[in-house]
Amino acid sequence: MRRTAWPRHSSRRKSVSRSRLELITFPITGVLSYFVTMKVVLFCGGLGTRLREHSDTVPKPLVSIGYRPIMWHLMRYYAHFGHKDFILCLGYRGDLIRDYFLNYQEALSNDFVLSEGGKRIELLKSDIQDWRITFVDTGLHACIGERLAAVRQHVAGEKCFLANYSDGLSDLDMNAVIADFHTKNVTASFVATRSQQSFHAILSDEQGYVTDFGGKAADYWVNGGFFVLRQDIFDYLRPGEELVEEPFRRLIGERKLTTYRHAGFWRAMDSLKDKFVLDRMYAQGEAPWEVWRQQPR
Repeated sequence: MRRTAWPRHSSRRKSVSRSRLELITFPITGVLSYFVTMKVVLFCGGLGTRLREHSDTVPKPLVSIGYRPIMWHLMRYYAHFGHKDFILCLGYRGDLIRDYFLNYQEALSNDFVLSEGGKRIELLKSDIQDWRITFVDTGLHACIGERLAAVRQHVAGEKCFLANYSDGLSDLDMNAVIADFHTKNVTASFVATRSQQSFHAILSDEQGYVTDFGGKAADYWVNGGFFVLRQDIFDYLRPGEELVEEPFRRLIGERKLTTYRHAGFWRAMDSLKDKFVLDRMYAQGEAPWEVWRQQPR
């Protein structure tokens, strides 16, 4: 029996705007389907208290992996699949995130030619030139549900949109996730991944005697933080509610919530240890989340 733990935090053709329509073949199913670029809501306003030992001033989305912060790696991942319209839900040290992009240096992650004694820089390729980024202050202590509600006007008119916790990386096939979502009459879907923890589960009675020992945490599926949402998600969201708690339970009651299981690579940067693991993978050239380097869209 498969167990999905949360929160951790179609081939059918749809009528869509021609300006955002492409015809592609999904690599997994081989089914010719319509693909619509979507807006991506990134929740990047949390305090990131478990990473305070790394820095008291840098917000988690700006914690670096190699030359770039984790949120850049995630945005580059979405851009690879054609989703380049981002909405950043800012909170803690949102000023630093604004400053990072206002003073963005593409030469740090792209090949370039330097001439005229450093006066001229010719980029051989670009990464964010065609990105559109909306910066929205959603409050210092707001929960995910409140941050989503705060950017509702920025996704108005969108039948569906993507969302992400902004603290995890994966080699997930986003095309397949979206295709699966559109085959089902649901309001929300999230990606379920294997837990990265390795501890064992224990059951005991009231006196402390162990009644069962076994079942590693890795046997469970957890919320990987990658979401596909329809516009009516806001009808299930009440003031002050956490997205994956009360709203998701309402969706479960109406069978409007589904999950997409991904057995491939996924890792959240929840602690300093996670950062070290991701740093080491990047330094060794083993970064499976860099799908833009490994396969065509």
